[in-house]
Amino acid sequence: MRSWTPRRLVVAVVGGVTIAVMIAVPTDLLDTPLFGRSVPVTWWAWPVLAVTAALSGLLLATYVRPANATPSPRTEQRVGAVGGVLSLLAVGCPVCNKLVLLALGTSGAMTWFAPAQPLLAVASIVLLGWALRRRLLGERQCPVPASGGRVER
Repeated sequence: MRSWTPRRLVVAVVGGVTIAVMIAVPTDLLDTPLFGRSVPVTWWAWPVLAVTAALSGLLLATYVRPANATPSPRTEQRVGAVGGVLSLLAVGCPVCNKLVLLALGTSGAMTWFAPAQPLLAVASIVLLGWALRRRLLGERQCPVPASGGRVER
């Protein structure tokens, strides 16, 4: 990351702040008139949000292609997206999530989903960290010269 251009650094910061707002507003970590929350925010929601935003911003910045770079596989994109969604579920209100309420009901949301939220938070951070690590390791590999789409044998 030391060799990142200023453009990549700006994408990392703006992306991280954007992800933080996109998660904090609908989960009512940031109090707005748009959303409400029936269950108080847990003590670990803010650190999870901060780590998720930082990892997501860095991950987004890896998609700003440096000169002479080859595209990488899409596996990290899927894993990063799943990590972001898990983070949203992890810090959200367990009884405000309509899908959880439909699947488990109010008592099930508090009995089963609320205790699972810290596990979702850990899973989201692990997945985002894995995707970022894969992207960064891929940048250090030697680039493959373009062969015009043909493989010579």
